[in-house]
Amino acid sequence: MAISKVAVLGAGIMGAGIAQVAAQVGLEVKLRDVDQRFIDNGMNAIKQSLGRLVKKERIDQAAADAAVARIKGVTDLTEAVTGADIVIEAIPENLALKQETFSFIDKICPDHVLFASNTSGLSITLMASATGRGDRFVGMHFFNPVPMMQLVEIVRGFLTSESTIEQIRSLAAKMGKTPILVNDTPGFATTRLIGVLENEAVHALAEGIASAEDIDRAMKLGMNHPMGPLELADLVGLDTLLSCMENLYREYGDPKYRPPFLLRQMVRAGRLGRKTGRGFYDYSGKQ
Repeated sequence: MAISKVAVLGAGIMGAGIAQVAAQVGLEVKLRDVDQRFIDNGMNAIKQSLGRLVKKERIDQAAADAAVARIKGVTDLTEAVTGADIVIEAIPENLALKQETFSFIDKICPDHVLFASNTSGLSITLMASATGRGDRFVGMHFFNPVPMMQLVEIVRGFLTSESTIEQIRSLAAKMGKTPILVNDTPGFATTRLIGVLENEAVHALAEGIASAEDIDRAMKLGMNHPMGPLELADLVGLDTLLSCMENLYREYGDPKYRPPFLLRQMVRAGRLGRKTGRGFYDYSGKQ
């Protein structure tokens, strides 16, 4: 089946990025969120991202305008998925919410429609169990910022068919991404690895081993990482990191995944990183 129409559920940072890269390669996109203001924010982010590409002369203005024209923002879930060849979910990392969403659209979408979740670590098999299409259900984990990051982590659920895997490989390649294939285990490959690094960096900060700046500087200058782990945690969101580590700790029972109390306290205080203006660093004066 040739994929030409995509429904993206969630117009946040990840959903908007996925919609953009799909539209840039000629796919028709419906971008759905629960409120028009979220769609407006997502579309503005897409236009700004495309504008930066135009300034860098990676695309021309006509291509940017054509990409925007291929994206339709909607608030109605039924409208969003009607006519789609694939639904890519990028809503908050809440398993119950994702299962509820997939269960609803499973009753609407024809059998051929593929379902994909952009989750960074929740069980693909559990999400698929809320539908009747476990063989056509897959993880499609993009990375932030989606237009710039090359990787897509394809996650094979317990029932995911080879045909579905191959279709998702082709779609990822069409979007200009390099796919890797992993099995459905908590944290997959990428989140499991980077989550431990970020988590341990918070432990080190809480124990007074070094300042946030020096912990990040050590990893950037000593290990050649483009961002330090605490900077990265601020970018991803401390609430997202906490949820990820709680899931890994619950699934594996291994103390290396135990979230630091400092991380819990910062989330409770609303210091979630860049999106709230304050995390391990202060972003309140930055645009």
